[in-house]
Amino acid sequence: MCEYKQLLLGATHMNVTYNWLKEFVDFDLTPEQLADMLTMLGLEVEGMNTLGSGMDDVVVARVESREQHPNADKLSLCKVNSGSELLDVVCGAQNFAAGDTVALARIGAVLPGEFKIKKSKIRGQESFGMLCSEKELGLAEESSGIMILPPSLELGQPLFQALGLKDTLYEIGLTPNRADCLSAIGIAREIAAKLGTTLTTPSVAIDEGDDSVENRISVTVEDGDLCPRYAARHISGCRIAPSPDWLVKRLSAVGIRSINNVVDVTNLVMMELGQPLHAFDCDQLAGQRIVVRRAAQGELFTTLDGQERTLTCNDLVICDAERPVALAGVMGGLNSEISPETTTVLLESACFKPASIRTTSKRLGLHTESSHRFERGIDVEGVSFALDRAASLIACLAGGTVSKGALDVYPGRVEPVAITLRPERANALIGISLPTEEIVRILTNLRFSVRTLADGNLEVLAPSYRVDIEREIDLVEEIARLNGFDRIPTSMPLARVGSDRPTLHQSLQRSVRDALVSLGLHEIINYSFTDPGAADRLLLSADDPRRTVISLANPLVEEQSVMRTTLLPGLLETVSRNSKFRSLDLRFFEMRRVYLPRAGEEMPQEPIRIAAALTGSREREGWCHGAEAVDFYDAKGIVENILELLHIEGAKWVADTPEPYFHPGKSCSIVVGRERIGALGEIHPAVQEAFDLDRPIYCFELDFEKLVSCCRGKAAITVPSRFPDSTRDMALLVPEEVPADRIIDCVKGVKAREIEQVEIFDVYRGSGIPDGFKSIAIRIRYRSFERTLLDEEIAAIHAKVRDSLVNKVNVSIR
Repeated sequence: MCEYKQLLLGATHMNVTYNWLKEFVDFDLTPEQLADMLTMLGLEVEGMNTLGSGMDDVVVARVESREQHPNADKLSLCKVNSGSELLDVVCGAQNFAAGDTVALARIGAVLPGEFKIKKSKIRGQESFGMLCSEKELGLAEESSGIMILPPSLELGQPLFQALGLKDTLYEIGLTPNRADCLSAIGIAREIAAKLGTTLTTPSVAIDEGDDSVENRISVTVEDGDLCPRYAARHISGCRIAPSPDWLVKRLSAVGIRSINNVVDVTNLVMMELGQPLHAFDCDQLAGQRIVVRRAAQGELFTTLDGQERTLTCNDLVICDAERPVALAGVMGGLNSEISPETTTVLLESACFKPASIRTTSKRLGLHTESSHRFERGIDVEGVSFALDRAASLIACLAGGTVSKGALDVYPGRVEPVAITLRPERANALIGISLPTEEIVRILTNLRFSVRTLADGNLEVLAPSYRVDIEREIDLVEEIARLNGFDRIPTSMPLARVGSDRPTLHQSLQRSVRDALVSLGLHEIINYSFTDPGAADRLLLSADDPRRTVISLANPLVEEQSVMRTTLLPGLLETVSRNSKFRSLDLRFFEMRRVYLPRAGEEMPQEPIRIAAALTGSREREGWCHGAEAVDFYDAKGIVENILELLHIEGAKWVADTPEPYFHPGKSCSIVVGRERIGALGEIHPAVQEAFDLDRPIYCFELDFEKLVSCCRGKAAITVPSRFPDSTRDMALLVPEEVPADRIIDCVKGVKAREIEQVEIFDVYRGSGIPDGFKSIAIRIRYRSFERTLLDEEIAAIHAKVRDSLVNKVNVSIR
């Protein structure tokens, strides 16, 4: 068993005690004052728990006399001095005598396990309290007899106070960038910097043996990118045993269960210094060799929890000469754990690439205290100190001999990057006026190296454990924190009164969003990142430009490692996720940017797209109607609403070669003039399957930039006619290859102002219609703005329309 075991204290918290912090920094703050100060430093104290609270009725007492119980051979009658009174107490322990100093639980005391002490009568004798053992007080797992205390302790004093066991546990919430505070010394550094006091670091004294570590073990790092530094020490002659009480109590206070002396040391140093460690049973390492490498694809490995896991080539493993023995930075292996028979320990202290550990941890569902720290970045320069600290403690507690020297593979030493800080800029951003000397003092207290330049600016080097400090603004934040956010004076912001008018582009975006919401669609916002495999799932061809993507340098997960070139994958994934929760009637839209690389340019093109997805019922089933499923024409109607809103006329619905992700024959392109502005259709069955969708889904995606370019701005206003209209219907026999819009265009092309509207109201194929033809019925509305039209006039215009259709479109009149 080792430190890589899952110890889930909370993914965003650090537990530390008041007394532990006082070992590193000398301060006079009360626990409450310290909590307030830490919170103002940005280390929010989310919880406080006083250890030993409620135990004030357990006091230091002295046994003045001890006599045999008259009615029981194994009980004693004791006179116990509590400091304020002499009490009769019946006790069954045999390990004490008159004159001993003991722990007395007075009447009313509540011991661990909600055991309340009451006045009682035992075998006919009254007892006014209880003499307690370490186990009964929660101070030990096991104990024999009652607790015997040093005679120098003051009688009547609360026991936990007298023994210095009264403490306060802080649960500190940390932001992800503060990896340096995932340790007791990290929190203590902040306190020392704020108070301007000295930080005391743990002492390290190793009594090394004569045999060199190179004679015992070898280390090879095959992937220096994923493992920048790997250090190890060899300790022989160890005796695995339970840890001493002080170590058990310290770990228990911060929520870690004691395992054995060696493993507990690795956990202690991790919580103390923030450096995860791992202890191997060295006798179980084949070839007495350590190799740090990537796992083979499909390689099997059994972790400490007994689970066999399948690894990938993206996982980093620690191996011996034959096999993996640990999953680097995440969890150790069952084949090399520390056991009661272990006598030789190989102690590991290393630095692993955060992205690699994060990927492995997430994929395997293993989040440990080690992986939590490695994911956020550790101090690469602190690797050797933590190793030596743990080795010295193991040698002390397990009685081992540390081999001479340490193996330390550290080929690419990381040099600090100089950051230029402008004091005037810092003051302007914070809203204060600190002299440069005060800024230097604050940064120096934080252990930054500061040098004043000739122009009055400062050159700052961050300490190696502050992996979050990269830019000038990071230094400005540090100055604001240490100076105190509460000391920033209140001031009115410098801003223009009034607001800027939205641009036409912004106004149209807002109008389209409002229109889509009014049509019953729900807006969603997906990540701009997507899966590299999305193009395959959409069946995009190899030469499709949407396959050319921008890759992220440091993605959080592989599924979000490239910038999207279309909105459809995110929409389909959202529909799929919601469908799994039995949300069957879904109408989603997204209006966001896509990212299209431009040849020869660093920055991509970022046009806005509008996409929507519809599935399920058009409306819920009611008493007067059934539940009709949405179809192609629901999606088409939404697009028509958008076009009407933007005053775009003359749109063509062209059934050309569809997008590969749309169903052939159930999709079309949308064309305005000569500009293709988008496409809509039913999602292809193969794409449905790829996105785990089990029902038809209808989508469209429009190019908003092209819509804006086609937008006429203001709508043309037509004064309604005062005269009545008249309609005429016409049934046409039309070849299948002739699209309906050609008929509409032909009618509108007839030179007659009296033609007000033309629409198709029926399409028929079947009995009486020859193969290769379809019947289309159109309705034409005639109206004049000058007078009421006569039947003869309407008939003449209608005849012109009929002749035009026959001659230009090659249709027959039925």
